[in-house]
Amino acid sequence: MPIININILKGRSDEQKEALIHELTEACQRALGSPKESIHVMISEMDKQHYGAGGVSYKKKTDG
Repeated sequence: MPIININILKGRSDEQKEALIHELTEACQRALGSPKESIHVMISEMDKQHYGAGGVSYKKKTDG
């Protein structure tokens, strides 16, 4: 049973998340040959201030 965990920043629409789940499932099925029903996708959404690079949060980078 493949389990795919993905972290994204908040702000994506439900439709975008549905498309992401679909595309990740398709890619996993092609790569591993697993039945689609056995593939699980978990999306974790983060606030921009909970992610950073280069010593600065993404919120700070995008807000100013």
